[in-house]
Amino acid sequence: MAENTTEVKVNQAVLVGLNSPALDREETATERSMEELAALLETAGGACVGTVLQNKDTPDPRTFIGEGKVAEVRELAAAQGADMVIFDNALSPSQQRVLSEELGVSVMDRSALILDIFAQRARTKEGRLQVELAQYKYLLPRLTGMWGHLVRQTASGGKSPIGTRGPGETQLETDRRHIRKKIAKLEEDLEQVRRVRGVQRERRIKNEVPVVAIVGYTNAGKSTLLNKLTGSDIPANDRLFDTLDTTTRTLEISDTCTVLISDTVGFISKLPHHLVEAFKATLEELSFADLLLHVIDGSNPEWRQQAEVVDALIRELGAEQTPRIEVFNKADRYTGDILPHGEDIVTVSARTGTGLDQLITRIGKRLDAGAHKVILRLPYSQGGLVDMLYREAKVEAVEYGETIQVTAVCTPKVLGQVEEFVWND
Repeated sequence: MAENTTEVKVNQAVLVGLNSPALDREETATERSMEELAALLETAGGACVGTVLQNKDTPDPRTFIGEGKVAEVRELAAAQGADMVIFDNALSPSQQRVLSEELGVSVMDRSALILDIFAQRARTKEGRLQVELAQYKYLLPRLTGMWGHLVRQTASGGKSPIGTRGPGETQLETDRRHIRKKIAKLEEDLEQVRRVRGVQRERRIKNEVPVVAIVGYTNAGKSTLLNKLTGSDIPANDRLFDTLDTTTRTLEISDTCTVLISDTVGFISKLPHHLVEAFKATLEELSFADLLLHVIDGSNPEWRQQAEVVDALIRELGAEQTPRIEVFNKADRYTGDILPHGEDIVTVSARTGTGLDQLITRIGKRLDAGAHKVILRLPYSQGGLVDMLYREAKVEAVEYGETIQVTAVCTPKVLGQVEEFVWND
């Protein structure tokens, strides 16, 4: 009897990029950005069956790459059996529509591909809200092309399609109104998420627990680093955008210093602006963090450009004043002659654990708020101070005898309130 095997159809795509001096460095395609696009496609579950990188003085306003190149891409897509063409550059809605018609297959740009990956990866309610919001914002200007056949109404008395005449709305207007409503609702829901985060953050500030945020280019090794530092088991795979939802863990730096450490979504060049906007709720943690760990993939020959992308996004999020340690990861695969070094630079290998002790020491130096472990002997008449200590300090033990003996790690502020009860043997 024949085996019943169900094959999952993988999208076959031809990747196209335009390198032009007329485009900003951030917008133009290079061999490296095309490699990154192929990795993004693989992350999305597709396969690259051909690559076309064109050099052209200026983009073609209608087809972006010019008629001759469109014919070449069409032939390549047909020969390779591709069912989609993905551009490394951002396409205007009209260019996307024209290219789809002329190539005879689905056409998307880098932004749409990144959105698709985010839609697959988002796990929490907040992550899904953010992705949905970004998708609607991407879709809104593209509706015109999708409904163009319904709105070719002419001012010179030409006939309009049935259902689009008179006082009734066109389908396009209905859809626009529907999407704008959805966007407003999603923004409202995300505002609620921000408020909840704000309350949690105030509680943390009150407890004086320092917050460390791990940032970096996608696939720099942030999740692996968090796992190694905290003994967690967050999935850490060698693929782009593996972490979308913020993960927070506790890290004991020393007897007197405990911090909360968060992993954030990886940054990438040409990240769609509306996606940065949508992810502000996750990334706004950066501007409230006490310390940023900027993880840099030291084994990547383009680490400087990647670090610049991260720096630009940190500035956009208003977190450039936050103290920062640059963590050069993958030191075991570093190809330069001299390992990066300096006061706020640590070289590690999150995979092997090399350099992590030095990193923890450096974090401790930056964040230890001068806390001390003390033993307090409180008279029962001062029993209310125990509740305050549980709220404001790190209580390790409480024993009830002739007095209430409390062992706690206290910040200078808390010590000022209980100084008279400190017991020195």
